[in-house]
Amino acid sequence: MANWSDPRSDIAGFGGGATVARGEAFDAGLRAYMLSVYNYMASGVLLTGVVAMLFASSGLALQILAGPGILKYVIMFAPLIFVMVMSFGMNRLSTFAMQAMFWAYAAVMGLSLASIFLVYTGTSIAQTFFATAAAFAGLSLWGYTTKKDLSGFGTFLIMGLVGLLVASLINLFLRSSAMDLVISVIGVLLFAGLTAYDTQKIKSIYAHVAGTDMMGKSVVMGALNLYLDFINMFLFLLRFMGSSRD
Repeated sequence: MANWSDPRSDIAGFGGGATVARGEAFDAGLRAYMLSVYNYMASGVLLTGVVAMLFASSGLALQILAGPGILKYVIMFAPLIFVMVMSFGMNRLSTFAMQAMFWAYAAVMGLSLASIFLVYTGTSIAQTFFATAAAFAGLSLWGYTTKKDLSGFGTFLIMGLVGLLVASLINLFLRSSAMDLVISVIGVLLFAGLTAYDTQKIKSIYAHVAGTDMMGKSVVMGALNLYLDFINMFLFLLRFMGSSRD
């Protein structure tokens, strides 16, 4: 039992108050950090959607993406180059450069994704988008709030992505509708898992970057990871929910 006359009780009390204050400050900083990540991610998705719709409605998408020439391949592979530069050059690039590359990447992705407006109806695209948004919100919220450590799923999910890529390349030659269905189902499940996993990982990174020069860059990379999860889950769901224009 604590001695009421022991001056150390007061000291412990002050220490406990300081600990609580630090905890509250950390929580407030974490919320602001995650909000920045979500704002960047959502703004990137919005920019991609606007660019895709404008590019498709202008007629240029049909002319370039469905026609001959090297430009369509530049549009197709440019997003991959942006991701590689941002991932491997994070330590060398400035925060401003990372932000600029993120917006450029989102815009180029819009040019690439304009092709879906040539294949699917606008209504089915909108329905799939809102279904993806609802699923993403639920999964990301779960990843943020769960006490379960999801780090063990990381290796499994990455291996699944590699297998998915290999299967997709093989099916380019086989053109099997059954295999395409299996790939779509696995793709949705993998990126659903990655949404929760990446959210928890982004949350845990905050403790290491808070108050450092890496914080701004970490926000951008976190937004990029969640953006990729959202876009890929959307594209795989579109294979189920999308109605062909034909």
